Amino acid sequence: MRIVFMGTPEFAVPSLAALAATHDVALVLTRPDAVRGRGRRLVPSPVKARAVELGIPVLETTRITDEAYQALEGVRPDLIVVVAYGCLLPDRVLTLAPLGCVNVHASLLPKWRGAAPIQRAVLAGDERAGVSVMRLVREMDAGAYCRQASVVVGDKDCATVMSELAELGARELLAALPTLEDGTVRWTEQDASLVTFAAKVEKTEMLLDPSDPVDLNVRRVRASLDTAPARLVVGGKGVRALAAHAGGDSLDQGCVKVRKGHVFLGCSDGSLELDRVKPDGKREMDAGAWAAGLRGDLSWKRA
Repeated sequence: MRIVFMGTPEFAVPSLAALAATHDVALVLTRPDAVRGRGRRLVPSPVKARAVELGIPVLETTRITDEAYQALEGVRPDLIVVVAYGCLLPDRVLTLAPLGCVNVHASLLPKWRGAAPIQRAVLAGDERAGVSVMRLVREMDAGAYCRQASVVVGDKDCATVMSELAELGARELLAALPTLEDGTVRWTEQDASLVTFAAKVEKTEMLLDPSDPVDLNVRRVRASLDTAPARLVVGGKGVRALAAHAGGDSLDQGCVKVRKGHVFLGCSDGSLELDRVKPDGKREMDAGAWAAGLRGDLSWKRA
């Protein structure tokens, strides 16, 4: 099968690699190189980097211009596969390939349509998170799906769940392709009454707060990503919480207790124990090593 692949972040890489190993991926569309890191260097998207390794032609674009459409048309794809590309596709692209456009979306549709489905699932405390292989339509994430699968969230952080779902999505995509090709695919329309939306997670949502329950603060830490980190202020200094769990100690709201290398933060209904942190301007470290240097006012607050 001749395929055009559209994707940008690391989540999309397993799907690209799986397709390239089993089908003819004629062209990859991805978003342009972006400035990242302290050196402010231009860095290619993870999908571009892998496509270059695989020797697949790459077109960088933020939207489907006439030039981009001509490139798509020129390779005459049987199918267009989209995985976290970051661009809504016009009707002329949706109808270009004989087998249409399919998308690997990182949720169990109709739950968590939108930009941040995995982060929202972790932040909400969902028991499971999943992937759906769906048909792309004009409305965002509203198409029928033909395959779904899921993993247990448990106490995993967002990055771990993303990695698991990226691999799962690639497997489900490969399983769907033969049924698309031979016409035996079975589509399930989404129940509109069950739709929920996964808006982009704002930085303010991720700030730890002593007036909130322990469980909510733990979920913030687990859902934390570089774009929206879980932060707090201890003794007047900012710090990012990288790993944490519910503590066993009873502690007054807003208080900090350091005991035998363990760091406990008082919340509204108990204590949160920090495991790993990154103080502002310093490297990542165990919470116990960081706490050994704390002086003065041992209280904490929202950043």
